[in-house]
Amino acid sequence: MAFKYAIALTGGIATGKSTVASLLGLSGLRIIDADTISHKILDQNTAWVKAHFGEEFITPRGKVDRPALGKLVFADKVKKEVLEKFLHPLIREEIERQSEKQDSFKYPYLIDIPLFFESSAYDIEDSVVVYTPADVQLERFMKRNGFSEEESKRRIASQMPIDEKKARATWVIDNSFNLKHLQKECADFVDAIKAKYPAPKK
Repeated sequence: MAFKYAIALTGGIATGKSTVASLLGLSGLRIIDADTISHKILDQNTAWVKAHFGEEFITPRGKVDRPALGKLVFADKVKKEVLEKFLHPLIREEIERQSEKQDSFKYPYLIDIPLFFESSAYDIEDSVVVYTPADVQLERFMKRNGFSEEESKRRIASQMPIDEKKARATWVIDNSFNLKHLQKECADFVDAIKAKYPAPKK
């Protein structure tokens, strides 16, 4: 059975989830990344993307132009639903396959799922949310992506509010301040995992 030892790693757009995943990976925690899986599946299905959205969303190298496709679907609810209906079952199938492999080690691992709470598609009991206040989230997203305030707010609004995710989380990693503070937050989380789940005997 998949997800027995899984912990969902989630957060909001521009809250720093990728940075946290890197830091936790360096600490020795194993991670399944839903975004990486999503990118791979998209590039394996360029014919489907071309048929449903147009040839202009395929790069000259034969890959999906994800920024362009993202801009399209975030501006069109119907197109977004078409993409998600196709992608999400395939993503879940691959995550479940990898999860069963990780469960064989009988020790917690992370599954990086951006829309964990929104989708309710994963039977995972514990979660850790990377948190930053909504105003800081907006500022970071605009700076990182170069989008207008209106476009940035629309992208962020497509997800559950970060404060609601924080309230639902088993653990919270606070990324409101600087990198040094974030590193300590990650170290504290790793310590909490080690305390709750002693290493399996070899």
